[in-house]
Amino acid sequence: MSNWYLQNGKDSDVVVSSRIRLVRNLSGFKYIYKCTKIEQEKILESIKEIVPSLGYGLKYIDLDDIDDITKVSLVEKHLISPEFISDNKIRKAIIINDEENICIMINEDDHIKLQVFSSGQELENLMNLVIEIDEKIGEMLNYSYNKNFGYLATSPINIGTGMRASVIVHLPALALTGNLSKILRIINNMGMSIKGIYGEGTQNVGDLYQISSNQTIGVTEKEIISSIKSITEKVIEQERLARKYLCKNQIEIEDRVYRAYGIMSNALKISADECKKLLSEVKLGTDLGIIKELDDSKVKKLELYTKSGNLQKYFGKTLDGYEREIKRAELIKQIIKE
Repeated sequence: MSNWYLQNGKDSDVVVSSRIRLVRNLSGFKYIYKCTKIEQEKILESIKEIVPSLGYGLKYIDLDDIDDITKVSLVEKHLISPEFISDNKIRKAIIINDEENICIMINEDDHIKLQVFSSGQELENLMNLVIEIDEKIGEMLNYSYNKNFGYLATSPINIGTGMRASVIVHLPALALTGNLSKILRIINNMGMSIKGIYGEGTQNVGDLYQISSNQTIGVTEKEIISSIKSITEKVIEQERLARKYLCKNQIEIEDRVYRAYGIMSNALKISADECKKLLSEVKLGTDLGIIKELDDSKVKKLELYTKSGNLQKYFGKTLDGYEREIKRAELIKQIIKE
């Protein structure tokens, strides 16, 4: 079976993926930025020892043993953060399985950042999974916990449950109809954060946005999931209504998505940003049943392998910027013809 990011899930026409993460720190150790190298190593060793007992096919990998292109590819999949690979002063590792639906960052801002992922809208199932893994780890390691505040973290915004839930949503129709800024304001006013995954603001290349929960203290895990799920369902409804509105002018929407498809399928070179923009419209055309030449599986492959790190992983070599543009165009043709 293919990895989760190459699959479609519930409401995948709008919800690209779901993620839940838990922040934990180990009792008896300082917060990571106050730890010496020796203390950092002790944290790594303490966690490494329990990995064989966790199950789920998890493997411990020292970050120093991962090459730079693979690190970038993991960032592009949203499995690790850009900050995690940018700070070389701290000893780090990841715990990950072959499906890559579980990825634990060790010694990022906190000792443990446990993350679980899924395609589509699967927040409740992910919550059950992350709690199950967390309880297993908690049986073998002592967490920093306060009876008044809950789980303790480097940042005050992460204490309490230590849980944050998020979904990545594709909102091209809301952008095209001019209703996106209103939706963004509503989400922010409801106590959630929303940001473009390729940069801040409403003019986001690719029309992809991450909706995230903010509150970790004074709420239960179920309440966090319930709140973000409710908002996500409203966003799905509004995006689908906007798509129906666009389809009232069939010629215009067909012309728009097929122009994007035409450029993608015929270009001899294509930049990463142009590809993100065109892919947004191509995905919209595929989801609406307009573009018959593609299916969901091919769109998922295009979304993943046209990103710079994963493009280089695919071809198995380092490419400069101009070479990536040429190889990206080659790969697009190859995937379309599969």
